[in-house]
Amino acid sequence: GFLIGGSALMTFRTDKRNLELKRSVMPFSIAVTTGGAALGSRPQIFFRGDRFRIFGTFSYKYNKDNYYGVGYETNHHVTRGKETTLFTASYLQLNPQFLFRIRNSDFFIGPAIDFTIDKMLDPSAGVAGDATFRQNGGTAGGYSNISSGLGMIANYDSRDVPSNAYKGVYVEMRGTFYNKWLGSNTNFYRAEIDYRQYVSVGRRKVLAWTAQSRNVFGDVPITRMPLTGSPYDLRGYYMGQYRDKSSHVIVAEYRQMFNSDREDLLGRIIRRLGWTVWAGCGFMGDSPVHIDGVMPNAGLGLRIEIQPRMNIRLDLGRNFVDKQNLFYFNMTEAF
Repeated sequence: GFLIGGSALMTFRTDKRNLELKRSVMPFSIAVTTGGAALGSRPQIFFRGDRFRIFGTFSYKYNKDNYYGVGYETNHHVTRGKETTLFTASYLQLNPQFLFRIRNSDFFIGPAIDFTIDKMLDPSAGVAGDATFRQNGGTAGGYSNISSGLGMIANYDSRDVPSNAYKGVYVEMRGTFYNKWLGSNTNFYRAEIDYRQYVSVGRRKVLAWTAQSRNVFGDVPITRMPLTGSPYDLRGYYMGQYRDKSSHVIVAEYRQMFNSDREDLLGRIIRRLGWTVWAGCGFMGDSPVHIDGVMPNAGLGLRIEIQPRMNIRLDLGRNFVDKQNLFYFNMTEAF
């Protein structure tokens, strides 16, 4: 099949008179493939002098995807193929987050909504025969699930520019419960911790690192289990290949934009370019303290600045478990 993709980035201030207000960011991505398409956005919008924020994830896709089962050993040994892992994914997620600053501090707290419709259509023989797929209600005709949840978020955010920080710390704790009385098909719970830190080590040079933990409990749909490996952490692993009830990731990344004192066209081109290199590792299992798999990762990337502190991200990541490389094209930094 073929793939055509693109990204766009819109930035603005909700109050044009307040030049110190952080610029709001709305990145958009689109991918058109044989028989389907995917759309996505992860906005960061700042209101009222940054006393109120709306963040979130909004996604839609209808395209071919792959399901490898649940658990590290199964995920690692299942061969990706038309008869083993292929299905048609129909997916819609609306996940707005509303954050209120606490007094004049860098602490924020607020509610979140997560509404997701997942469908696994036209499952291949390998998917339809998977034991976990069938235990969750999947049949030869497919699988369908609705998850509707309410959550609370508490975070500390001292980053100078959230979408591309040069300095600061970000720590977030999030809990979400999904219940039948909210319209969910099953009752389950999600607990997440996200830590990020950024240190300037020179002019337009940054050392960044993150540690993240995502965990689910209860009657968890297979489509809502945490995934280890994505364009935002372990780049190089197929998103969706590694899934289980707990996922933990650590990544350290060095980012540098080129500097030039030239005032001609070449100087302007040089100043818009940069590079990055990272290394990290993922850990997954069926509970927060039970680790079944270890997933080392490394990669390098090119940065193209299209607006001040707003970059196009081109990354090449190495999957050391399956011995493969993957290429990524996105707006804004991975974390």
